[in-house]
Amino acid sequence: MKRLLDQILRHFISSGRLHVTWPEGDKTVYTGRNTGPEAGMVLRDAAAERSLALNPGLAFGEGYMNGSIAPVGCTLYQLLDLLMLNAMSPGHLPEQIAASFRFACRSWIQFNPIQRSRQNVAHHYDLDSRLYELFLDKDRQYSCAYFRTGQETLDEAQSAKKHHIASKLLLNRPGLEVLDIGCGWGGMALTLARDYGAIVTGITLSEEQLSVARQRARDEGLEGRVRFEMLDYRKLQRRFDRIVSVGMFEHVGVRHYQQFFDIIKKSLVPDGVALVHSIGRMDGPGTTNPWINKYIFPGGYSPALSEVFAATEKSGLWVTDCEILRLHYAKTIAIWRERFAANRAKAVALYDERFARMFEFYLDAAELSFRVQGHMNFQIQLSPAIEAVPLTRDYMTEAENAAAI
Repeated sequence: MKRLLDQILRHFISSGRLHVTWPEGDKTVYTGRNTGPEAGMVLRDAAAERSLALNPGLAFGEGYMNGSIAPVGCTLYQLLDLLMLNAMSPGHLPEQIAASFRFACRSWIQFNPIQRSRQNVAHHYDLDSRLYELFLDKDRQYSCAYFRTGQETLDEAQSAKKHHIASKLLLNRPGLEVLDIGCGWGGMALTLARDYGAIVTGITLSEEQLSVARQRARDEGLEGRVRFEMLDYRKLQRRFDRIVSVGMFEHVGVRHYQQFFDIIKKSLVPDGVALVHSIGRMDGPGTTNPWINKYIFPGGYSPALSEVFAATEKSGLWVTDCEILRLHYAKTIAIWRERFAANRAKAVALYDERFARMFEFYLDAAELSFRVQGHMNFQIQLSPAIEAVPLTRDYMTEAENAAAI
């Protein structure tokens, strides 16, 4: 199997240089035709060789988690930087075959009926809430922050993200009823109620997040303006003036997109406005990395805009605005990585060493997916009515500037 992996790596490394130390102690250097980063790794057993040769998308992360694969002379981030950069060029035939199979089966992989959605959400979002305190901002915003200048602290950038989104909701009068789909720990809902006078209903499928969000509403004295419910968006039975969804659309699944936007339209008043914020990809439809699907976000997928617009067009909704945030999430996750690293011992105490390795691998790979693999964030504003929002975007800027002041 070593011979097969050696041949694969010779074709795979087209940029930069990779140093590999084999289980027997011998070393090989793979140099690409193009300039790029340099990194090294050690393979500690034959099982690591075999799995990397046959299923690298899953095996590399698992190897790092169990210690059979480790960076040498560099950090995990630097090693992943080299490998993920080269993964953008075809050169690993088994992985290409596996990716084609995943694409053919993605309708099933992303099949998320209500019960399965709850299980998928619980897998990640019902982890011990103390884990998220190790790296998130004080408001527990677990999505892309917004860096207006690039010099903001994490708390400042996450606050700016909420107000940036609020500006697109056209909250032009108090008392508007707002639905927050996938409300997380409640930060967005509480902000809209507290700062904009909205009456907000937040829905989630996470027991842990629901408990925290309800307690936060009680602590802030906002129970009369904000309520949180355990509810799947497919069970909605009423209309709202505004709908916001931040970081939830990645969990919908391709085969459910049409249903999602149909429900958005059904749940808006005739001149209502919705804002959907999601991770996306700039290079067309694809698949979710198998390691991410297994260990981090089962059933999750970051869509291409072509897939999103195909569904919005059929729903009869107007896309009244669309914005692409390119490197904002990379900057966000970079701060999360630093914070997690500083609190790594606490993560080990909460779970164990293998879990800490899994989580740092996730954060490193997530940041690099935005830096070298074409991921981005998009914000789409939607409405059933052509005249629901003003003719120009000036109202957004005015509202956002007012919130900043």
